[in-house]
Amino acid sequence: AFLDLTGPNEIEGMWKGSTILPCVYVPVEDFVQQTLMWTVVHDQSSGTIFRRDSSGDHILLSEYRDRVSVPKDAPGNVSLHILNLEVSDRGTYTCQVTWRASNNSLITKEMATKVEVVKVAVTKPVIRAGKLGLTVPAGARTSLTCVASGSPPISYRWFRSSPGRKAQLLSSQAELAWDSLRLSDAGTYYCEAENR
Repeated sequence: AFLDLTGPNEIEGMWKGSTILPCVYVPVEDFVQQTLMWTVVHDQSSGTIFRRDSSGDHILLSEYRDRVSVPKDAPGNVSLHILNLEVSDRGTYTCQVTWRASNNSLITKEMATKVEVVKVAVTKPVIRAGKLGLTVPAGARTSLTCVASGSPPISYRWFRSSPGRKAQLLSSQAELAWDSLRLSDAGTYYCEAENR
């Protein structure tokens, strides 16, 4: 139908993951989008999260700052992207769009989506072991990557172990990279993965 907003009635997002709340319409000639508002009603509170108007994009609720966005340059797609979902994000989200017609009259439509945030079964990280005895020519670039499954967020640490010496921490990233290998880089390396 004419300028109808479409999207699902309910969405399940993963705790600490990201989600998209779809809100889409088919643009109609002579109707220009004036304002877009995303509002939310939580158990305890409600408010306007996001507003787009002629002056730009505004994030009005501080708990969503740096976590929400709406696609730019995608006519008719006013979906809300949320990063790093918290359990407190659950609630009913409403997408409201106002258009101005060529005769200057305004038309407003809205659509609501219920959001549930689910926690996965909490699991310890399990590291997939790499091949032992990796041989790489001196001067080459190479990297070791730690791959672990388990409940996010997972933090990684790479160590180098030498017999009779304390292990040396080399990196707090999943990847340990060398631009140019030296003979002295030969040795035993291991990675640790940790979550809550």
